[in-house]
Amino acid sequence: MEKTVEFYFDFGSPAAYLAATQLPHIAADTGATIDWRPMLLGGVFQATGNHSPAEIKPKGPYMTEDLKRFARRYGVPFAHNAHFPINTLLLMRAATGIQAQQPERFAAFVKAVFDAIWVNGKNMNDPAVVGGVLQAAGFDAAEVLALANAQGTKDKLKATTQEAVERGVFGAPTMFVGKDMFWGQDRLDFVREYLAA
Repeated sequence: MEKTVEFYFDFGSPAAYLAATQLPHIAADTGATIDWRPMLLGGVFQATGNHSPAEIKPKGPYMTEDLKRFARRYGVPFAHNAHFPINTLLLMRAATGIQAQQPERFAAFVKAVFDAIWVNGKNMNDPAVVGGVLQAAGFDAAEVLALANAQGTKDKLKATTQEAVERGVFGAPTMFVGKDMFWGQDRLDFVREYLAA
């Protein structure tokens, strides 16, 4: 029986970035596959009444330090983005479009955007910066924009976000192994256990 971890994510979540650096290792170790599910975290927050931890003092500063600890544990680069929060609507639409139309390029797109925000501190609210990041990663910015603005792409992202809410998702990252839900990159140990079981 094939094992799968469904990974609901948004580029604007630093915890989702950290989880994305670790899930491929977990999947490889457990013989599982990752079902990447781009969703719009802002839409999830609106539907559930949830908020970013960064908006809650003193939780925001604590979370930043905690994320740095996890990054050191994982051996991956991480830096708080001075331009946070990032409006990820266009980025998540682009991820959805590329996943559907150019699946072989999806992993490269995800890495480029996550790294731009959470490693290199880029202001991905600025379309010119986004264009530069995409070009540096080998993407045609105009082509990506066209994919992102296609009605089918918009509808798919909206549907995935609504599906996430209906399944009980309230934040990012959220992972499912079968019917079991795990929220937060600090729950990856449980994801590994359930996949290995």
